[in-house]
Amino acid sequence: MSTAQEIRATLEPVLAPLGLVVEDVSVSPAGKRRLVRVLVDSDISSLDASDTTSRVAPLSLDAVADATRAVGDELDAGDVMGQSPYVLEVSSPGVGRPLTSREQLRRQVGRLLEVVHRDGTHTGRLVEVGPDSLTLEVPATKKTPARLVHLDLDGLERGTVQVEFKRPDSALDPVPETDVDPDDDHDSVDDVDDVDDETDSDADADTDDPDHASALEGNS
Repeated sequence: MSTAQEIRATLEPVLAPLGLVVEDVSVSPAGKRRLVRVLVDSDISSLDASDTTSRVAPLSLDAVADATRAVGDELDAGDVMGQSPYVLEVSSPGVGRPLTSREQLRRQVGRLLEVVHRDGTHTGRLVEVGPDSLTLEVPATKKTPARLVHLDLDGLERGTVQVEFKRPDSALDPVPETDVDPDDDHDSVDDVDDVDDETDSDADADTDDPDHASALEGNS
């Protein structure tokens, strides 16, 4: 088992009480230290099987900071990292990360996606993710009317969230989220990257980008 796999197995039960799952773990050299990157996201296993259309709120800065503390404490207390110093970076998946599983897609209901499928490439608003298929609301063009496109998950190659600078008025528009104060103090967290914070921007950009990161050093 690789170090990354060991870290993942170690962290999964630690993050579960926080309502989080481990999406990915990577370990790479960084000078005399090692850089440990951990991607976390919301645990949606508690969603009812019949719920295929509700929105899943993106992770807040506070949730990522809590995960960083929990992960750092666990790695420092255990022996999976040995005595070598390391830099820990915990973040939520960014907009450009490919979506390849049902769970990853389910978290993006309500967002504009480009879906590469064996039947072709489709761009539309994701309105439903069922057990075996997804549904996109594709807007009208000069040649075709607005329509719903149903795609089976078995033929999925990848989906990618599209950044929207101005969303159309629609029943699918999100309910405004509670603002997260990026200036809150977090014990033992050295840096919080809030470039993609969820507050409104002057350009009316897509404000649901769940890409947040926290970092700290271990065994220093």
